Amino acid sequence: MTSDVDSIVRLMARFAQGIDLRDWSLYRSVFTEQIDIDYTSYRPGSEGRFRADDWVDRGRMLFPGLSASQHFLSNFDIAVDSAEGTGRVVAYVRAEHVLPNPAGDAVFTIGGFYSDDVVRVDDGWRICAKRLTVLWNTGNPQVLTLARERAAELARRPGDDG
Repeated sequence: MTSDVDSIVRLMARFAQGIDLRDWSLYRSVFTEQIDIDYTSYRPGSEGRFRADDWVDRGRMLFPGLSASQHFLSNFDIAVDSAEGTGRVVAYVRAEHVLPNPAGDAVFTIGGFYSDDVVRVDDGWRICAKRLTVLWNTGNPQVLTLARERAAELARRPGDDG
């Protein structure tokens, strides 16, 4: 039998895989129907309660515009209340965003940690709240701006589902 902690580590891996592989069904599967987001340490105003489908759509407005991304998660600190079916996960993150461009370096890296609240549902664990705390970044922040523009262009192309 898989422990709650093992299941939660797998949940976090699916989060990173979903976004980095642009597997939107996988990415959506890690969230509850509503998710509380706080990414204000990276972008002021980026917080609130979102329908999970809307949050995934926000990812579709950026990540397809990148050549690649990799979210490295480590140093998991997981506290679980198995009786209540709740938990808290803190995990270091190093997120690499890659897009060759004429505006400078092709890579923008964000380092920090996620603090997530998770809940047990019928078929496993889901993230119900996610907070990003950015501690540092390096490289070319224009990569993300250019990726948003490129993702919008790709979305306008007939037959392209991102």
